[in-house]
Amino acid sequence: MSLPQNKLTIVPLSEERRRFQRVRVNLLGRYMLADRREFPCQVTDMSPGGMAVIAPVNGKAGERVIAYIDHIGRLEGTIARQFPNGFAMTIAATPRKRDKLAAQLTWLANRHVLGLPEDRRHDRVVPRDPHSVLILPDGTQITCQVIDMSLSGAAIATQTKPAIGTLVKLGKTQGRVVRHLDTGLALEFTRLQHPDFLEESVAGS
Repeated sequence: MSLPQNKLTIVPLSEERRRFQRVRVNLLGRYMLADRREFPCQVTDMSPGGMAVIAPVNGKAGERVIAYIDHIGRLEGTIARQFPNGFAMTIAATPRKRDKLAAQLTWLANRHVLGLPEDRRHDRVVPRDPHSVLILPDGTQITCQVIDMSLSGAAIATQTKPAIGTLVKLGKTQGRVVRHLDTGLALEFTRLQHPDFLEESVAGS
């Protein structure tokens, strides 16, 4: 649970409010308190320096938290203050991580305004090798073909159609089923993918 203090900095909440613009979001995830208990949570607003979390267990002010948030990934920080149904926490991150988080929040804000299930600003491409594997929550592996993909999602051809909202993996990449297609599924990745590694990430091997 220890944080590498020589690399990460925790911005005080008052300073974080001045430096970073907070974005209203609706993101699900889970968090782990210092005693290693885990709970589900919902993030209602976020900036590169902190976030507000609806949570069943608040923890204590100053307590370290590790959170895994859809579309964002792993975040570390400390509880800054509590409110009746959750808490606000600061985010400990390197400058590079903060820049990446700012870009992710910009994407999420734009997606919310446009009402898109995926980021349509990202070009959709056809992979050189369309063969991949869809991994279901129980570990079952289904051979499939990638119809097209972007940094934020993919359309795949498969006869297996898990329910909308199901978390699956396409190759090495986790995603959520957002639509059923005539020939398969549309997936929204839980994290934006790096363009240099997109095809490798969704490959079956």
